[in-house]
Amino acid sequence: MSTQKRSYELKTRAERQRETRRRIVEATAALHQEVGPARTTVAEIARRAGVQRLTVYNHFPRERELFAACQGHFLASHPPPDFSAALALAEPRARVEAALLALYRSYRSRQAMTGKVLRDRAVVPDLDALMRDTFDAQMEDLARALARPFPARSKRMRAAIALALDFSTWERLEQEGLSDAAGAGLMADLVEIAGGRRR
Repeated sequence: MSTQKRSYELKTRAERQRETRRRIVEATAALHQEVGPARTTVAEIARRAGVQRLTVYNHFPRERELFAACQGHFLASHPPPDFSAALALAEPRARVEAALLALYRSYRSRQAMTGKVLRDRAVVPDLDALMRDTFDAQMEDLARALARPFPARSKRMRAAIALALDFSTWERLEQEGLSDAAGAGLMADLVEIAGGRRR
């Protein structure tokens, strides 16, 4: 066999593997959004991707690898909010309100997926580990950045910020009929009061 032909066959095989991997990840992401990670089975992933169950395991030997690929695929089309403009604001309450508005809009656009992933992480250890390393770390970084300008960085204020950032808080605000802007304003008021800066 010529080197050129061998190279072509290897390239074709690699392309087929990438395509198979893409179908598996897309099928997984769709199922996570529809039923959640805990109710997603390898058999259903394989069926939707048009492959055998063994093919799924060959591409993703560990469940966390599949979760990470699914997360990457989802975030490529639903990127996390950019908080840089909000964090550039000098006034502490304004920073909080702007950051929360960006976060709440993101929660709204990703509600189906985020709600099911956060629900299921308690019963899927690999998912919980991935979320600790990604989502939780992002929220902790944001919480520290929002707390920094306040004069009283107390337990009360940290609790208020954690409450404001929580997805379930956004869900409750939405259930109460508040717009994302109104909810962000309300929670910014709470953080300001807890931080010792009353208007």
